[in-house]
Amino acid sequence: MNEKGVVKSVRRAIKILEAFESDRGMSVTKISKILNLPKSSVHEILSTLVTEGILEKDFDSSTYHLGIKLFELGNRARSNLEIRKVATPYLKELNARFDETVHLTVLDNQEVLYIECFESTKRLRTYSVIGVRAPLYCTAVGKAILAFLPLDEIDEIIKVKGLGKFTENTITDRNVLLQELEKIVLTGYAVDNMEHEDGVRCVGAPIRNYSGKVFASISVSGPSQRVTLENIPEIAELVIATASDISRKLGFIKQ
Repeated sequence: MNEKGVVKSVRRAIKILEAFESDRGMSVTKISKILNLPKSSVHEILSTLVTEGILEKDFDSSTYHLGIKLFELGNRARSNLEIRKVATPYLKELNARFDETVHLTVLDNQEVLYIECFESTKRLRTYSVIGVRAPLYCTAVGKAILAFLPLDEIDEIIKVKGLGKFTENTITDRNVLLQELEKIVLTGYAVDNMEHEDGVRCVGAPIRNYSGKVFASISVSGPSQRVTLENIPEIAELVIATASDISRKLGFIKQ
């Protein structure tokens, strides 16, 4: 199928999903009539959506229902929107304090997804990467989350994603990484010491949801000549405090 055909199928799939009303079952015939599409095309798309968990099929009545995957995706989107709304004033304050770029990320599919950014006003700065994904093991925002995951989950991520080398400073040894993560748990913050990108240092801290689970993080990042090893503790103190404020706003109560 060429690209044009793929796009056409995607559009048809979206139209089919939009045709569902609450939890009422829909048959191939009904969807075909509503959307004026060939039954064969509808059936093919429905079968694919069932395979992917987007729809569920009732084989007794030959009808289709919205699947649990849509519920999961909807909750993920709602969570991302909520944290952005809650975190924005705190991120702006952190950005103004240091005039360095501040990022907000969430854990998504064994990576961090950048969902908000406030840039430094300085000419030499870290730029916005909203919508971009990055590894967990070599970014401050990533390590701030990775450190608080169960060991078996950490090992699974390493197995699937690997520990590829980005710079001379990238940690590529599992044991060294685990030692780094233990340090992060103790101190409450993570540092990307030019591990993902040459000349850039970042300081990150974890964000917890109401149940205490770490699912997001924030960071201050900038050129290594401004974010120095000497001033990292000062930056980390405020990054930790900001992440804690956001966590409390999301309902987390520290025991």
